Amino acid sequence: MLLKEIVIVDDCKEWRRIVCSILQTRPELRIIAEATDGAEAVQNAEELKPDLVLLDIGLPRLNGINAAEQIFEVSPASKILFLSGINDPDVMQVALRSGASGYVCKHNAGAELLPAVLAALDGSSTMSDELVSSGVFESLFQRDRSAVSEVADPEKTARLAEQSEGIQSRL
Repeated sequence: MLLKEIVIVDDCKEWRRIVCSILQTRPELRIIAEATDGAEAVQNAEELKPDLVLLDIGLPRLNGINAAEQIFEVSPASKILFLSGINDPDVMQVALRSGASGYVCKHNAGAELLPAVLAALDGSSTMSDELVSSGVFESLFQRDRSAVSEVADPEKTARLAEQSEGIQSRL
């Protein structure tokens, strides 16, 4: 059996434990590192060259979208799957345009995380069912490019990070 190595990146320790428990149900998945911020994620990716990085967006020091761009530079073979509590279509659009394999909403992780991880590792793209059925997926590609500059705004990134923390605290 070929092991697939994964790095989990989230600033909430409890959430990382939940993710680990979901992934550890599959013997072919091996968690090789955990990171608490985007800068640490980039460092882990550069040193470890994981098959997959599970990446939150609202991270300290370096947000997940910017971290994804840097991870692709230092570990181009690594896949990235966003796992976030942010359901903003503009943010999802930018996240997917970064080259990520998919986007899973945290509140759906129990049902969707493992299939999404397996799909990403298999080279497929994936998106939370809720986002597809609600039309968010379609709207991602119909949005104006101004969304990119809006999300790149440090003030909006800080607000999104705060929203993410609020969602995480309810999990």
